[in-house]
Amino acid sequence: MTFYSSLEDKAGQRIMVGFDGVSLNNDLKFLIKNIRVNGIILFKRNIESPEQVKDLISAAQEYAKSSGLPKLFVSIDQEGGTVSRLKEPFTQFPEGAAGIKTNEYAKYFAQVTASELKSIGVNMNMAPVLDIDPAGFNGIMKKRALGNTPQQVSVLGLSIINNLEKNRVMAVGKHFPGIGRTVLDSHFELPKLDLTIEELNDFELKPFEAAIRNGVSGLMISHILYTKLDEKWPASLSPKIAKDLLRDKLGYDGLLITDDLDMKAVKHDIRTSVKQVLKSDIDIPLICKSGKRVEEAFDEIMRNLKDSNELEISGNKSLERILKLKKTFL
Repeated sequence: MTFYSSLEDKAGQRIMVGFDGVSLNNDLKFLIKNIRVNGIILFKRNIESPEQVKDLISAAQEYAKSSGLPKLFVSIDQEGGTVSRLKEPFTQFPEGAAGIKTNEYAKYFAQVTASELKSIGVNMNMAPVLDIDPAGFNGIMKKRALGNTPQQVSVLGLSIINNLEKNRVMAVGKHFPGIGRTVLDSHFELPKLDLTIEELNDFELKPFEAAIRNGVSGLMISHILYTKLDEKWPASLSPKIAKDLLRDKLGYDGLLITDDLDMKAVKHDIRTSVKQVLKSDIDIPLICKSGKRVEEAFDEIMRNLKDSNELEISGNKSLERILKLKKTFL
């Protein structure tokens, strides 16, 4: 078959999923063969040992091939510190991003991380964090940010991006347009930021602009409600933020992924969320728990691609971005 020759292929290749289990079980087979997903994201629940996770990824890739699909994106959050899915014997960076103070150390972190990810078959790292932790502010990203200033985060972030991607691991900067000034955790609540576009331009957006100029493979968009930019929709569901600001104004043409749509910050049902994702020119809705919501998302994408010429055209552009990265890195 030709990749993306069917509506099912076009819809499934927009979805990245999490799953339960440590092997190629029936649930994962269903997600690959029936939902036609473009990739998977790994969590602690999927990892027992280097050998086990390598076997899991290899089996998933072989099953994707036998199902007539291109290779899978295999992603993970390996920031170091508090957000590290791979524990010992993988190299640990206990201080995480907060402990990265120089270009040399950023390069070392990225090279070691890329080498270890590649050794087990992971090809995408949901890192680096490009959020800024303002000096004197006790925010949610304090231990995960690369610094207190736009310049510091930009320089260190670019070093990590460049050295991950030189070593054949896609980097995904997060969480656009910046969540360093939030104190609530979007895993559990919907944070709100009352910042103007001028304030964002002067501070939060600068590391993302640097990453865009540098050709970063992907960006992740946050579940924060930026009330001065969009009173109704969080960034991850907002055409005003994702399409008008990021795509059109900042000129970003790389892969755009939502943060996990299973987070409690997302107050909408999955069909509404997915429809907003498509309208916002976001390539991939990330759904980290498998189950009925994934099937509903798949059905909703198919329905929208079938019923809207505009979404079909933008959907084809998303597929081009996805396939281009797969061709480049996989």
